[in-house]
Amino acid sequence: MSTLSLKLRLFVMMALQVAVWGAWAPKLFPYMGMLGFDAGQQGLVGTCWGIASIVGIFFSNQFADRRFAAERFLAGSHAIGGLALLGVAFSTTFGTFFTCFLIYSLVYVPTLSVSNTMAFANLEKPSDFGTVRSGGTVGWIMASWPFVFLLGAQADASEVRSIFLVAAAISFAMAVFSLTLPPTPPKTSESVDKLAWRRAIGLLRTPVIAVLFVVTFIDSIVHNGYFVLSDAYLTNRVGIAGNLSMLVLSLGQVAEIITMLVLGRVLARLGWRTTMIVGIMGHAARFLAFAFLADSIPAIIAVQLLHGICYAFFFATVYIFVDEAFPTDVRSSAQGLFNLLILGAGNVVASFAFPALVSSLTDANGVTDYSKVFLVPAGLATLGALILLLAFRPATPGPDRKLETA
Repeated sequence: MSTLSLKLRLFVMMALQVAVWGAWAPKLFPYMGMLGFDAGQQGLVGTCWGIASIVGIFFSNQFADRRFAAERFLAGSHAIGGLALLGVAFSTTFGTFFTCFLIYSLVYVPTLSVSNTMAFANLEKPSDFGTVRSGGTVGWIMASWPFVFLLGAQADASEVRSIFLVAAAISFAMAVFSLTLPPTPPKTSESVDKLAWRRAIGLLRTPVIAVLFVVTFIDSIVHNGYFVLSDAYLTNRVGIAGNLSMLVLSLGQVAEIITMLVLGRVLARLGWRTTMIVGIMGHAARFLAFAFLADSIPAIIAVQLLHGICYAFFFATVYIFVDEAFPTDVRSSAQGLFNLLILGAGNVVASFAFPALVSSLTDANGVTDYSKVFLVPAGLATLGALILLLAFRPATPGPDRKLETA
């Protein structure tokens, strides 16, 4: 297999992998509201992702990596995940919806790390991973397009459930495609360091890492809150048609691609702390725009482009910092530890806190005071930026200068 063909296959793998997620994520919470699930029930569904993140990290590192070839693990997981998504699509009661979504989460979340493993194991140069991983961003964008045609401007639950049908179709496609990927055998027991997690957690006693851990938790709540709140806000308050809201939100992923291309140069010039502060304040700026510019559709559409700054300048920078700050033999576990905040803990808190916040600020006529709603995540983002400004003191101001030309 030529290098170009291999990269293309891995790119498509990432596109399908993330498209499964992107098909349902923006409309999950509005859809649960349509089914009549209250804020507490919505929060419980949100915990599925957190539970799966915790289980998935240890399952992947201590069992799946040593028992299954990566391509077969991906195929089996996505086949089961597709069936679970069909169950979610046709569930109208909370019990069955929660059960099916939990099953899906448990089999899908581990595939996020396994697909990364697949890519790194087959790329000659680790530096090529960024190009391959950009397929995931493209997949998220493309997953939003079918709903322009599948949903009406005032889509109800019977239409919106198609988010899970589309996700299931992509999941089945990923299951089949995985079997065409290069054979990637399981790791040997000797190659898995069982103490790496313990040592990675131990390094949290280092002040600079502890500060970053706290700020990452805060920003992960804000980041996940964006996905909890934004679709309902666009359709209910701004007045964007239900079949176009996901397309509007996908502009953020377009900006993410562009921002990732300049991240190396920005980091080389601004350094760790300033780049991260800019990323977090991107969240604050976006939510303040949501709070006070809701009557301007062009402004709300334009502000979606800040998503690239929010993601690349903070979360991608965190991943790069962790790769430099932690010893080589615990880097994988350290990345998983921070990923646990982003996909797990932050997701769980956001899933409970923001539906409850919306409920408390919605009057008897069903009108939500979004101006007050969005001041909360804007304030949290500002708090995170202040903590970085006052307490984050890394040993080096920025990464190796070679990133400037990356």
